[in-house]
Amino acid sequence: MATKIRLQRHGKKGKPFYYIVVADSRAPRDGRFIERLGSYNPNTNPATIDINFDKTLQWVNTGAQPTDTCRAILSYKGVLYKKHLQGGIAKGALTEEQAEEKFAAWLDQKDGKITGKKSSLTTAKEEAKKAALIAEAKKKEDKAAAIAAKNAPPAVEEEAPATEEATEEGAE
Repeated sequence: MATKIRLQRHGKKGKPFYYIVVADSRAPRDGRFIERLGSYNPNTNPATIDINFDKTLQWVNTGAQPTDTCRAILSYKGVLYKKHLQGGIAKGALTEEQAEEKFAAWLDQKDGKITGKKSSLTTAKEEAKKAALIAEAKKKEDKAAAIAAKNAPPAVEEEAPATEEATEEGAE
């Protein structure tokens, strides 16, 4: 039986939520599956991926073929890199300790990237919120000034200086 690691869609229209499952390749997309490995939520930023690492690695090692999207998800989580390192151990190119060190270093680097992205997103969101507050305050001040100008009594233009000038011109 050919098995595939693929996504099974759930959620409502416009708000997809996926289960990562192992299924027979002949089964329908949202149909029968062998085992559920985790979930993937693309609605959050960054996307939320919850996966059972050990089960997924076991299925990949036994020959389950991931679809393109699942391959990207498994690569992002490090399952495919771990399989690659295990292949190096089997060939004798690496020892267990070296492979674990490489994988731990890769995980630390990946976690650093993820936390950096999350922090940059939160700072950008806070800056946008501050800019919106400043723009709103300016708009409120402009509106208050317009209302004050409208409600102010009309200024009476003084005709007296104009008449004085006219009388002075006539006197000359």
